[in-house]
Amino acid sequence: MSVSEHPVLDVRDLTIALPAHADRERAVAGAGFSVKAGELVCLVGESGSGKSVIAQATMGLLPLALRATGGQILVDGEDVLAAKEARLRELRCTRMSMIFQEPMTALNPVMTCGDQIDEVLATHTVLSSAARRARILDIVRDVRLPEPERMIASYPHQLSGGQRQRVMIAMALVLNPRLLIADEPTTALDVTTQAQILALIRELQREHGTGVLFITHDFGVVAEIADRVAVLRRGEVVEFAPTKALLAAPAHEYTRMLIAAVPSLTPRHRNAVASESIVLRTEGLSKTYARGWLRREDAVPAAKGVSLHIRRGETLGIVGESGSGKSTVARCIARLIEPSAGRILLDGENVAKLRAAALRPFRRRVQIVFQDPYRSLNPRRTVGESIVEGPMNYGASREAALSGARRLMELVRLDPRSLDRYPHQFSGGQRQRVCIARALAIEPDLLIADEAVSALDVSVQAQVLALLDEIRMRLDLAMLFITHDLRVAAQVCDRIAVMQRGRIVEEGPVAEVFAHPKHEYTRALFEAAPGRNWSFARRENV
Repeated sequence: MSVSEHPVLDVRDLTIALPAHADRERAVAGAGFSVKAGELVCLVGESGSGKSVIAQATMGLLPLALRATGGQILVDGEDVLAAKEARLRELRCTRMSMIFQEPMTALNPVMTCGDQIDEVLATHTVLSSAARRARILDIVRDVRLPEPERMIASYPHQLSGGQRQRVMIAMALVLNPRLLIADEPTTALDVTTQAQILALIRELQREHGTGVLFITHDFGVVAEIADRVAVLRRGEVVEFAPTKALLAAPAHEYTRMLIAAVPSLTPRHRNAVASESIVLRTEGLSKTYARGWLRREDAVPAAKGVSLHIRRGETLGIVGESGSGKSTVARCIARLIEPSAGRILLDGENVAKLRAAALRPFRRRVQIVFQDPYRSLNPRRTVGESIVEGPMNYGASREAALSGARRLMELVRLDPRSLDRYPHQFSGGQRQRVCIARALAIEPDLLIADEAVSALDVSVQAQVLALLDEIRMRLDLAMLFITHDLRVAAQVCDRIAVMQRGRIVEEGPVAEVFAHPKHEYTRALFEAAPGRNWSFARRENV
């Protein structure tokens, strides 16, 4: 579908004020860009740059604390900033639609997926129930969901993350809107599912001539799908250009910084790990979940016969799709769940069958950093209280624990004077640094990072990855790094294990696996990596 010259979305000199006492006066300051019919424009920038605020303003969904104080947002020539609420309700889904980042929170958990799509049609059309059902089945097929009848009868929790995101896309496109806003719709998805969703959005956009504003911090995605790119920094559009021109020769220093922060798919040279001391070894580790109370045939094997080892000072990465068993293996090793079979040897001691009372000394030796730092920290406790809790539980005095917390804050590049602040007073990257400090507070032998950087923008991600690598070397830690991002794995891991359907299908040094993947599944993961044919470090097509 050819791109029309008439803009579907035209943002002109948009200014949105922040509340008093915020870190700056404006969330968006004089921003301007456009999206034509049949065009896909990526809006990129770090967390807090104002990307989602622009999306919310366009949809008429700005929080009460924010208000537009200048400029226009024209959707098909109509200024939505001047529209009343009733008119905005008419425009949503019919003229403009939005796909949110996290479908599990965007979808209603007590309504079937079919009923949620039907709600859009019932609100905005006069179609009969039979006609609506036919349209629902059509759009479900269009978004490539299997077994459409079963899908529309299912509840969100019964679907995978990729399937839930397809339901969101179906809801957004069921009335063929002129403008589609996609706000980080693939951030939490593995590379193969991400590739499918990106291809689907591109295909549907071309079929219907829809203008797409795609919000992302992933330059791999930008290189893969964007026609033009708008770069947002602290609310200002600092660069707006065709994708190839911008990636090859970025004009603004901020754009150059963002591109330079993108991890390369070429593994970084790493010195060989000198230690032969094996901190962790698993032998035949398996975990099976029972679907029902009685029927054993309903058991779901999440991990099957997983054997791996990590030496002191070494980082082992586990990569694979969602549902491959990566996090199940990590949680078994950390004894957050009990394995069904196999051995977990920590410095030679089998901890697989330790009971709750015997796990207390083990907890000190294995710590885990989770994906979402905001959910990992207690919002009612200061970060200092969260960090000192572990050492005090193991007998340290409060004074000694606080002294250690101050040293750890310096280690993770945070001001020790901020120990009295609460989690919401930190950025996402800073909260993840607090979680790393908390994990290190009891001096573990093994640190598990479970998708610890997947939700961070590229510049913050680069900082946290460098920090983790520095800490590993300084403290001689063994590290298990769980990720679905092959670029990240290439930069931080010494060895890599590829998991598919609960099994390790390939394992070896990172450089070897990346250069010569042997298993077809590993090769499929590399083929699905967005922007795989673009070298961001050199900013030239390869």
